[in-house]
Amino acid sequence: MKKKLLCAALAAVMVLGLCACGGDEQPAGDNNGESTATGAAFKLGGTGPLTGSAAIYGVAAKNGAQIAVDEINALGGDIQFDLRYEDDVNDPEKAVNAYNTLKDWGMQISLGSVTSKPGESTSVENNADRIFALTPSASSAANIEGKDNVFQMCFMDPNQGSASAQYISEKKLGTKIAVIWKNDDVYSKGIHENFLEKAEELGLEIVSDTTFADGNDTDFSVQLADAQNKGADLVFLPMYYQPASLILAQAKNMNYAPAWFGVDGMDGILTMEGFDASLAEGVMLLTPFNADAEDEKTQAFVKTYQEKFGEVPNQFAADAYDCVYAYYQALTNAKATPDMDAETLCDLMKKEFTSMTFDGLTGVQVTWDETGAVSKDPRGMVIQDGAYVGLD
Repeated sequence: MKKKLLCAALAAVMVLGLCACGGDEQPAGDNNGESTATGAAFKLGGTGPLTGSAAIYGVAAKNGAQIAVDEINALGGDIQFDLRYEDDVNDPEKAVNAYNTLKDWGMQISLGSVTSKPGESTSVENNADRIFALTPSASSAANIEGKDNVFQMCFMDPNQGSASAQYISEKKLGTKIAVIWKNDDVYSKGIHENFLEKAEELGLEIVSDTTFADGNDTDFSVQLADAQNKGADLVFLPMYYQPASLILAQAKNMNYAPAWFGVDGMDGILTMEGFDASLAEGVMLLTPFNADAEDEKTQAFVKTYQEKFGEVPNQFAADAYDCVYAYYQALTNAKATPDMDAETLCDLMKKEFTSMTFDGLTGVQVTWDETGAVSKDPRGMVIQDGAYVGLD
C-alpha cells in the first residue's frame, strides 16, 4: 500500500512539474521562433513580413538571426538568447500588433522591424517602452529620428542615395542618367531625394526622372520610353526587387539596354520565383554583403545557411546575423544578465553601441553615432552569370 501511495505521489509531482514548465508563457520556439537556449536567456524579438509579397526579406532576416542565436547558444556561455519573430505582413498596423505580442511575451531587447514603413510604427513603441531596438534593414530615416534607443545595422536611405550617386560618378558608369522610383514607398522616396541632391552636387546629368505607385506598378512602358528617348545610358532603380524585375523584362522587350544600377532592396532578385536571372545580368548595386566573398566568416555563414534553408543568403539575412552578434558583444561588454529589465538593458545598450566597434559580415570597424545611424562602407556589386561579384 505504501508503495502504491509513493508512486501516486511521484506521478502527481511530475504532472505538477510539467504544468509549471508550461505556465502561461509561450515558448520562444512557438509562433515562428526556434530558440535553442537551455537556461536563462535574453528575450530577443522582431517583426517582419514572414508571409506576403515582401516575405523574402522577413524570412531571410529571421533565418539569419536564427543562425547567429544557434551559434551563440551552442557556446554555452553566460549570454544566451530566446529568439522570436512575429509576422507583420509588411503592414504598419499589423506590425504594432506583432510588437505588442512580443512585448506581452516579455521581449527585453528588439530587432525592430525588417521593412521601413512597419519599422516607423514599431520604433515609436520601442522608444515609448524603453526597449532598445537594432533593426537589420528598416532603413528610412524616420525609423531612428527622435528616438535615442532605436539603431540601424543597415545603411539609412539618404546615405544609400548619396553613396550611389558618388559611386556612379567616381566610376564614370553613365553620362546621361534616368531615375525610376516609387512615390508611395518611404524607402524609394528617401533614396531618390538624396540621390538627386548628390547628383546635382557632383554634376551628374539627370535626363529623366519618372515615378510610379501601387496600382500602376506593372506597366513601365511610359517611364522606360522617357528614359530611352532622352538617351539615358544608365538607369538608377531605388526600389525593391519586385518592380525592378518587371522593369528589366519590359526594357528587354523594348530593345532598351542601358546600364542598370540598384540598391540593397534589389538583393533577392536572383532567387525570385519565376524570374529569368539572365535579365539581371550586368545589374550593379551597392550592398554591404557579398555571398561570394572568400573570407572565412562569410563562407561559413553561407554554408550553414544553405544547409539549413536550401538557398544562398541575401543581405537581409547577413544584416540580421550581424545584429545578433552585435548584441552579443554589447551585452558581454556591459556584463548584462537576463534578469535585468528592458529599461536597464536599454540604458546599457545605448552606452555600448555608441562606444564600441564591431566587425561583422556586412562591415568591419562598424560604429554607431548617438542618433542610431551606422557607419560602414558599402560594396559595389555586379550580377554576373547569376551571382553577385565584387566591382572593386
